[in-house]
Amino acid sequence: MATKGDVLLLDFWVSPFCNRVKIAFAEKGVPYEDKEEDLFGGKSDLLLKSNPIYQKVPVLLHGGKPMCESTNIVLYIDETWASPPLLPSSPYDRARARFWADFIDKKVFDIGSSIWKTKGDELEAAKKEFIEILKYLEGALGDKDYFGGDSFGFVDIIAIPLTTWFLAYEKFGDFKVEEKCPKFAPWIKRCLERESVAKTLPDPQQVYEFVIMMRKMHGIE
Repeated sequence: MATKGDVLLLDFWVSPFCNRVKIAFAEKGVPYEDKEEDLFGGKSDLLLKSNPIYQKVPVLLHGGKPMCESTNIVLYIDETWASPPLLPSSPYDRARARFWADFIDKKVFDIGSSIWKTKGDELEAAKKEFIEILKYLEGALGDKDYFGGDSFGFVDIIAIPLTTWFLAYEKFGDFKVEEKCPKFAPWIKRCLERESVAKTLPDPQQVYEFVIMMRKMHGIE
């Protein structure tokens, strides 16, 4: 069993990728230290040393050894602290969970960000693609409570932090996720009823205000 001093997370409060790691730790009951990075005023030497290729958070240091990339870190947490398991027991279901996690990683955040980073035809194209992506995920969720079935698990952890950015996408894209993908809202609500999620995720209004600041930094406003 790790002590809190053995486990350090280099973090940034609004990052859905960092919040994946924090939810995974909460689900496992693993104590850890959290170090907030200043991504705009100057990244720490520890971050630059621990993730020299991408120089971004999250970075997990376990016993001083760094791990990078949030999905990779969540998988590491699941293997290192075996109970309760986040991935399903069946090899087929595990492979399927990894497929959807990879789909989420490659699509949701980048296309969602295009909604607030663009205007006009580009924004409309990004909005259309984002809704199509959510419809694929809605199909994967089906009538289940969670992506893995009855239990909150790996794919839910990968996906739920991204939903804190949906309010910003909705406001700048002039649409409602709930109207386009009605199965998503009940899933979000179920996830938010879990203490691990509710205590970790930032208020979507705060994320929206952060995005307004980012738009100004990018010269969009």
